[in-house]
Amino acid sequence: MATLLTVKVQPRAKAPGVEKLGDGVFRVRVVAAPEKGRANREVAERLAEYLDVPPSRLTLVRGAASSHKKFRLEP
Repeated sequence: MATLLTVKVQPRAKAPGVEKLGDGVFRVRVVAAPEKGRANREVAERLAEYLDVPPSRLTLVRGAASSHKKFRLEP
């Protein structure tokens, strides 16, 4: 069964990283600007690395143009 993750994104961050705020809730800081999907791709990569899963298991389901996003983590 897939898990929904809530992600608050901070683009253009000086210090990139992932912070767990609660059960299934994360803050992700990325260097990329929110242009042409660059920040979304970096968010998925950083989140996948933090969760120790391949990026292909993460799917953006809501918030492509927002700083508040929902990702589905496939089993």
